[in-house]
Amino acid sequence: MRYSRQNMVLELIDKYEVETQEMLCQLLRDAGYDVTQATVSRDVKDLQLIKQLTPSGKYKYATGTKEGPITDRFRKIFKETIKSVDGAGNIIVVKTLSGCAPAAGEALDTLNLPHIVGSVAGDNTIMIVVDSPENLEPTIAAYKSLLE
Repeated sequence: MRYSRQNMVLELIDKYEVETQEMLCQLLRDAGYDVTQATVSRDVKDLQLIKQLTPSGKYKYATGTKEGPITDRFRKIFKETIKSVDGAGNIIVVKTLSGCAPAAGEALDTLNLPHIVGSVAGDNTIMIVVDSPENLEPTIAAYKSLLE
């Protein structure tokens, strides 16, 4: 439940200009999650959310920069939610626990690995397109190394 809720937090802050934890609580409740402000506060800390200035001059919650190394939190999410990593041609398919693909996909995106054209995350599956079939196996190996 925690990973599903935290995944929803990431979706909500991406979709809305969430200015306060109270607003985030209400959005989570509207999405069917029974949360308290203390729970949301822990999620904000766990996800290492920051406040970012918007063009309108207000501050909203956002994820940290997507550049740089994978955070310990995303590494933990990845390790605890990934069921399998397989490839064919120039496509990698990552299977996750239900509801965890977006958060695991965010973790993968923060790696900024070369040869990745793009990725798409559903509920329990991530599809990653690699620029050529010869770069498939090294990329899979890099992802699998995170599971160790």
